[in-house]
Amino acid sequence: MALPRVDGVWQRQAACRGSESTLFYPPAVAETRPEREARQRRAKAICAGCPVLAPCREFALDTREPHGIWGGLNEHERQALLERRAG
Repeated sequence: MALPRVDGVWQRQAACRGSESTLFYPPAVAETRPEREARQRRAKAICAGCPVLAPCREFALDTREPHGIWGGLNEHERQALLERRAG
């Protein structure tokens, strides 16, 4: 499968850039379920106001990104969306 070209334009406009970017991926140490849910809620709140939410989500879906919050969805939500699209 060929990966889509990444030109960096939408990434430079992403609201997730900066000091809170660590919210979008699990930490190196184990986190409890409540900690994970809280971290993901905070990341998704940043996504909600992002001007490039749609291209971010489509990139993650197109590349089958297996980790993190992309386009306001976690890996399980992206997988479910791909399955629904497949019919």
